[in-house]
Amino acid sequence: KLSIEVWFVRIGQYLKIWNLRETVQCNTIAINNFCQHFLPPFYYVIFIASVLGNGVVLLVLYKFEKLNTVTNIFLMNLVASNLIFTLTLPFQAVHHSDQWIFGEALCKLVTGADYLGFYSSILFLTLMTFDRYLAVVHCVVANKRRRSCYAVVLSAVVWIISVLASLQPFIHFTVEEYPMEGLVCEDSSDAQWRVFSLYKQFVLFFILPLTAFVYCYFRITLTVLATRMVGKHRTVWLIFVIVLMFFAFWSPYNIIMMINENQDPTQCNSSLLYAQYVTSNIARLYFCINPVLYTFLGRKFQNHVRGVLVSQVPCLSDRISVSASSRTLAKD
Repeated sequence: KLSIEVWFVRIGQYLKIWNLRETVQCNTIAINNFCQHFLPPFYYVIFIASVLGNGVVLLVLYKFEKLNTVTNIFLMNLVASNLIFTLTLPFQAVHHSDQWIFGEALCKLVTGADYLGFYSSILFLTLMTFDRYLAVVHCVVANKRRRSCYAVVLSAVVWIISVLASLQPFIHFTVEEYPMEGLVCEDSSDAQWRVFSLYKQFVLFFILPLTAFVYCYFRITLTVLATRMVGKHRTVWLIFVIVLMFFAFWSPYNIIMMINENQDPTQCNSSLLYAQYVTSNIARLYFCINPVLYTFLGRKFQNHVRGVLVSQVPCLSDRISVSASSRTLAKD
């Protein structure tokens, strides 16, 4: 029987062999051109979509919902974390279109905000998933303990954990100047610290949230199917979509990062670098618009949005059906 250490060594060797089959010498000019042409427009599109989408969520919450409920407290914190992340995108767009022109202090601050928004979004999504699990599977206990103070305390804990996990940029990120790229805001930490940061992100902000997602929604699905709830098949379908979106948007980036970490450092795989840029920005897209995806999946939120549209554009009233409560609240 082989020991665990031997298995890990062999897995690392297989990953290196797999990477070397596709390895070519890095064409830094082509990669830089790709970043200059692809990333800035993509960042601006995400920025606009995130501001508009999260703005609609906040508008609907303010006009139609009680802001002191547990679900809405978590949702507002999720929107706040996404907006923090979103505000870093114009800086990233300028950086990739030319060079970093904002100085070292903003290099640390913008990168730290990027990490803070990223990590807090994941944790708030996990927290909302666990809260739904309590509300559905353990509804008796949840009705006694789910109070606004409970949501405020847990939200504060999430922010503290996210801040602590985001301290790395303030310590290690700096601005360096290169002949071709110019000024670059980059991580100056050593290899061991980078490996630690990578595995910290992989375990704490991917494996654990994904495990919580799968377990909680699996239990929710079983509970819903066991009841006589009207429209339970639609509820199960929405649960499947939520889990699938998280896995589809967030897992490719983590997988690529782990493969990249296990490749030979003396070699360079251009395809892997392209994949890393693309998958990281797919993940950015998800964490900018996830409140919109979550809320628009619900019928109540859809009805509220229709109420806002009808109140602002009366000619749509013949084509859009709105409940009386949403119509009345939209007018107030």
